[in-house]
Amino acid sequence: MRALVIEDDAKIASFVKRGLMQEHHAVDCAADGEEGASMAEDMAYDVVILDLKLPKLTGMQVLERIRQHRRDLPVLILTAMDSVPDIVAALDAGADDYLKKPFQFSELTARLRALTRRANRSVTTYKLADLTLDPQRRTVTRGGRKIELSGKEFALLEYMLQHAGTTVTRTSIVEHVWDMNFDSFTNVVDVYVNYLRNKIDKHFTPPLIHTVRGVGYTLTDGKHDED
Repeated sequence: MRALVIEDDAKIASFVKRGLMQEHHAVDCAADGEEGASMAEDMAYDVVILDLKLPKLTGMQVLERIRQHRRDLPVLILTAMDSVPDIVAALDAGADDYLKKPFQFSELTARLRALTRRANRSVTTYKLADLTLDPQRRTVTRGGRKIELSGKEFALLEYMLQHAGTTVTRTSIVEHVWDMNFDSFTNVVDVYVNYLRNKIDKHFTPPLIHTVRGVGYTLTDGKHDED
């Protein structure tokens, strides 16, 4: 999951980011509404955590801009407001859920899981050849054999399965699986792809991960000319 946290309280933003990263999610933060709205429009996020009281643009204005571009993007309101009309207004404007401050991190992650499940409810599993990934149970099998993956390996494989048959660039992998501050010029993407190859390709036929030289990778059960 790639999350955007739009929160002007640095301590709360850091707390949420640190917790989500420990669960192997990619997280970006914006400290004001204008920056947050622009990031939500420009980047491919899976969920937005949005404060209502923000400088430059209010949370409601950010929500309006998000809904103009991404009607299906899950948005969780994180707010200190306890006024029912305020919460109702946010939900009516397109928010998917809300959580009052102060909050327990376990409740935040449970709500995020519920939102992303609903957003992806049409997808129960991803399959390619004899490879199966179940995003809800977080399991991967190939040829009926269970394959243990780390959090980043799982996120990388899920992203590649979502784009199976097409070429994914190293930049797009970094943006989705890591975060916008990650050094995309390192070889970590290639390292993690090799980790995946050793686990899902090494003892199986046919190989599924193929290199597109100078560009990135493709996941396909057919032969690839450049691999």
